[in-house]
Amino acid sequence: MEGFTLWFTGMSGAGKSTLARMVEKELLERGLKVEVLDGDIVRTNLSKGLGFSKEDRDENIRRIGFVCQLLSRNGVVAIAAAISPYREIRDENRRKIGRFVEVYVKCSVDKLIERDVKGLYKKALSGEIKNFTGISDPYEEPLNPEIVVDTEKETPEESFKKIITTLEKMGYIPPLEMDDYSEEEEEKIKNKLESLGYL
Repeated sequence: MEGFTLWFTGMSGAGKSTLARMVEKELLERGLKVEVLDGDIVRTNLSKGLGFSKEDRDENIRRIGFVCQLLSRNGVVAIAAAISPYREIRDENRRKIGRFVEVYVKCSVDKLIERDVKGLYKKALSGEIKNFTGISDPYEEPLNPEIVVDTEKETPEESFKKIITTLEKMGYIPPLEMDDYSEEEEEKIKNKLESLGYL
């Protein structure tokens, strides 16, 4: 199985980490090697000391991209879940990595403010947090992402299914094989279908 990078981009609170973990669990159950690079965790370890200027944000995303490239070329599914607000750096990572699937986790600012679990949007709107993506700093939507999930309108399960189905269709992950029925189970199904008049 060849490795690839699944890159979740979207604003803070849109659901990137939640979906990344759901996909990770599913792929591990299918026997794939998976590594998740979560934006918040990366900032604590790989990008400690970087601030939130455009240059520092770009450097942070380049570092995540570099690790994803190493993992992908060694047969691992690298899942990145980071705001990654600037299109240019996401596209730069795409070119470097090659096997790259971009997932745009879409959600309106109004909904994100309403959903604001960490209270970050409230602080950004009051000016307590500077350079906050979507409020005082830009977020550049992907132009041609392979997958778009709208977490304002979809449940996490619906978004998750859309991602898995697309990865299967694109040939990045093998489709889930249905377990074969035993003869006894087949007989029961056949009898049930006959009783319902289908056979």
